Amino acid sequence: MENHMDILDETTEHIPWQRLTTAYGRGTDIPRLIETRQYKALAELIEHQSTLWQVTPWVLRELLRDLKRRAASPANITLDEIELYIAVASSFSGQQIGSGPGGEMRMNELLDEGYLWPEDEEEDELQWEEEEPPGYGPEPFFGYYYFSYLLLKQAEPVFATILNSNQELAPAIRELQSLLHEAAAD
Repeated sequence: MENHMDILDETTEHIPWQRLTTAYGRGTDIPRLIETRQYKALAELIEHQSTLWQVTPWVLRELLRDLKRRAASPANITLDEIELYIAVASSFSGQQIGSGPGGEMRMNELLDEGYLWPEDEEEDELQWEEEEPPGYGPEPFFGYYYFSYLLLKQAEPVFATILNSNQELAPAIRELQSLLHEAAAD
């Protein structure tokens, strides 16, 4: 975990949202949903039935960066946003996050060409029928969980600030903290 201590602040030149998958297709609409803070819609795309998707760590990184900036005014943080983080953290149950994917994988490697879907969306259904669709081999798939977990863990000080400043969100923040603590123990 020490090798990944800076992933919340890592820079990525370009996230190819349209070449990453969600629970319901491609991530083309993700930037607009992030910009307009449509947390419920985002939650449905990045987590479904305890499954995380290619877009999940990237959405979390963008949202958590914004949350870090807004934490000084926790009255502007909504329950929908915290529930998005809870949905992701709930998916860690029984995953044995441990030391992460094999080797020294970095989060940016999840955007390597071999893991991305083709530019053309016409054959997406055929891609899903393959034994191992692009980006869903064991190592990258586990990486979506691992890096999502690390991002949420790195944001714990931000969540603590919100907990101490916004009593309305305190129960949800405590639930999130509990889920992250359980994931660390698994």
